[in-house]
Amino acid sequence: KLGVHRALVVSNWEIAKECLTINDKAFATRPKLTSSEHFGYNCAMIGFAPYGPYWRQVRKFSTIELLSNHRLELLKHVRELEVKTSLQQLYQLWNKKKSSTCDKVLVDMKRRFRDVTLNIILRIVVGKRIPNSYEGDETVKWKKSLDDFFELSGKFLISDALPYLRWLDIGGDEKSMKKVAKDLDQAVEEWLREHKEKRAENEANSEEDFMGLLLSILSDTEEHDADTINKATSLNLILAAEDTSSITMTWALSLLLNNRDALNKVKQELDIHVGKDRLLLTESDTKNLVYLQSVIKETLRLYPPAPLSVIHEAMEDCTVNGYHVSAGTWLIMNLYKIHHDPLIWANPFEFQPERFMTTHKDIDVRGQNFELVPFGSGRRMCPGVSFALQVLQLTLANVLHWFEFETPSGIAVDMREGLGITSSKATPLEVNITPRLPAFVYDTSN
Repeated sequence: KLGVHRALVVSNWEIAKECLTINDKAFATRPKLTSSEHFGYNCAMIGFAPYGPYWRQVRKFSTIELLSNHRLELLKHVRELEVKTSLQQLYQLWNKKKSSTCDKVLVDMKRRFRDVTLNIILRIVVGKRIPNSYEGDETVKWKKSLDDFFELSGKFLISDALPYLRWLDIGGDEKSMKKVAKDLDQAVEEWLREHKEKRAENEANSEEDFMGLLLSILSDTEEHDADTINKATSLNLILAAEDTSSITMTWALSLLLNNRDALNKVKQELDIHVGKDRLLLTESDTKNLVYLQSVIKETLRLYPPAPLSVIHEAMEDCTVNGYHVSAGTWLIMNLYKIHHDPLIWANPFEFQPERFMTTHKDIDVRGQNFELVPFGSGRRMCPGVSFALQVLQLTLANVLHWFEFETPSGIAVDMREGLGITSSKATPLEVNITPRLPAFVYDTSN
């Protein structure tokens, strides 16, 4: 039990499969938690919304207007341009900071991965990008609010387990949630106001991004007004994409730096399929990078973005593994345990991308193979899996193609994990960079 709630924690892939296939509809709703009330616009966010007509409608909008294969193909140029812009800025930084005696420049790739991911999703959802520097009160405040969101979302409040203690706000976490939610909402409210103004002036231009599209198709529902739905849905997509993608890229580069043989194999693959006389990789190039795809799968196995799944709640009585499960029971998937099961994965704690080219070559991350479900499965599976994989493959491929990476003094990367709902790296990923390609290749990129 978790306080007053019955809870079922699943650490076995076969039972997870039973829960999310045979009993998928029974476990399709979410409990109402303090975080879903404050961060989720009182459950208007699709990630927090209870199962029902409202959730189905908003998920349909999100899938068709942003996350369908057709829409993702139309948005390919945004992803490619933002990756190019980010790497050009990194090259310019290297050019500016290198000296005559040392051509290595120290950068924090954890921050760089975050910035490029955030710019891609902001461009697509609200038609904006963040300033490159961390200067400016609004940028600093916005990023701090994002950090606080993920840390607070990962906390299980005593009041969620024991609702009658909520009025005490033990630890002050609910007060903090209210403040962070207010700060995030102020930014999204401003974006929505700008979209409405543009729409009034010139309707065609205001509908190029997701928030603009929602303005034209949303109407009030019984549960929420149209503006709340727009803000909640847009923010949900930004939050989900930004954190999980940047975290996975940070872990992937960290693992490669601690496993130089694997890093060399990635570079060999790039040399074969791209060569050193071309700078920019496109998404069509990434289809040929089979070893890099295996590196990403192995990273998602070792460090699933959310080690524990978002909580499901049983809407009706059901049977799991022969046991009766009552309506109202919480279901939590221990993805970390499933992904490290020695019965499925030989040497489960070792970084071995080759397993996805040999013994586990038929296992994918799209929710069909329950031994590896970093994005979940079933009705409540993350709808952005295709988008996430495109961003991961395109960004990592270009980063590893453009630059050589070394840790300072050759020391191993610190692999400690931070706090929060997602498995972020606790410390920055500070590495020395040097250009990997001949100088003339970079000169033609501007």
